[in-house]
Amino acid sequence: MKVTVDLSGGLELLFDKKKVHQIEFSDKNEIPLRELILYMRDNLLKERAELFVVDNTVRPGILVLINDADWELFGGIEYNVEDKDTITFISTLHGG
Repeated sequence: MKVTVDLSGGLELLFDKKKVHQIEFSDKNEIPLRELILYMRDNLLKERAELFVVDNTVRPGILVLINDADWELFGGIEYNVEDKDTITFISTLHGG
C-alpha cells in the first residue's frame, strides 16, 4: 500500500522542510488514519511533535483532507487509509 502525504501551511518545516512524503506499507492493504499519524510522528517528524500531534490525533488548527475532501466526511481519525490515497495536512496556526 502506498500513501501520499502532503504538508503545507508551515507543517513541512517540522518534517525536514519536505512537503510531499510517499509512505509505503508493504504488509498492509489499509491502515487507520490514527496509525498513519502516529507513524508520521515517530518516523518522519524532525522536531516539536506537540505542534503536530496532541492526544494521539492532529493538533487543533490542522485541517486534514482525504483525497481533497474534509476528513470529517470520512469519519475523521477513524478512517481507514487505502492504497493510493492522498492525505493532506494544512496548518491554520500562525504566530504573530
